[in-house]
Amino acid sequence: MKDTYVSPAGEYGRSPEPAPPLGPGGARRRTRRWALASFTVLATATALVGTASSASAAPTGCSVVNGGNFAESRCTGGTGEHRALMRQQHFNPAVGVIACEGPWVAPGAVSRAPCAGYPVISVGVETR
Repeated sequence: MKDTYVSPAGEYGRSPEPAPPLGPGGARRRTRRWALASFTVLATATALVGTASSASAAPTGCSVVNGGNFAESRCTGGTGEHRALMRQQHFNPAVGVIACEGPWVAPGAVSRAPCAGYPVISVGVETR
């Protein structure tokens, strides 16, 4: 007597027929496929981890200068980039806050953010 089999669609019937035996070299082919798939997954994971670690690096030893109408940032070490940021309050309250940003530069270089002569709210450095 054969076992009763329930298909995913809910139909009753005989048990599915067993898979045919592998032909000559079939086991080796399957092993090679698994090895190739495993290698592909491992290579992809390694590439992603390598990218993540380098992308998360940041400059170190950063300092910022408030020049009144400009800001400068300098980082002395690390990798990545940095830039100077300055926020000023416009005299007209309807205008609001003015944001000034310097260019992204490598450590060792100076990023300068020119701004207007309004009262300074904050000065800082942004890294990536």
